[in-house]
Amino acid sequence: MERLPKPKRQERLAETLKTNPFVTDEELAAAFGVSIQTIRLDRMELGIPEVRERIKQMAAVSQSIVRSLPMDEVIGDVIDLQLDKSGISILEIGGEHVFSRTGIARGHHIFAQANSLAVALINDEVALTASADIRYLRSVRLGERCVAKGYVKSAPGDKGKAKVEIFTYVGDDLVFQGHFVVYRSGKKAETGGESSDANRH
Repeated sequence: MERLPKPKRQERLAETLKTNPFVTDEELAAAFGVSIQTIRLDRMELGIPEVRERIKQMAAVSQSIVRSLPMDEVIGDVIDLQLDKSGISILEIGGEHVFSRTGIARGHHIFAQANSLAVALINDEVALTASADIRYLRSVRLGERCVAKGYVKSAPGDKGKAKVEIFTYVGDDLVFQGHFVVYRSGKKAETGGESSDANRH
């Protein structure tokens, strides 16, 4: 794309990060046709933190919303959550997630991210995975970022179960798809109570 004057570039940068807060400096540099250092300087001038800090801030907001399990039991960072509706979580694939010989992520980590998001979406004190129909569509590698998007497809309290669809992407590539049935207890009190150990499969 044509290089923009600095004020216009920073304006577009702010708009882009508002729409997609987990885009990286490298991706922004490629999109704007400037160096990574230029993007970092623009962010600093705009007071916008780097991607890991942005994810951490968004996850902190969602932390108080999850009812069905403690946040330290959620795999990945939940950055957007509307109980019984939809949510997004991000998992950065590090060395602990991959086979050392190939650098390919172990499937159970990809599943665990999707499963815990499916459970976290449920507005209930007790939520347990009843069944899961899953498909791995391509390998995920060290350093890639998995963005899982979840959608609750059944009405709250529907015969004690909820149907949740999870789609996990790396960039534009769909890498995992899961259809989960999650058991709910029906305990939807507005005040907290202790969360139970619900991330089972």
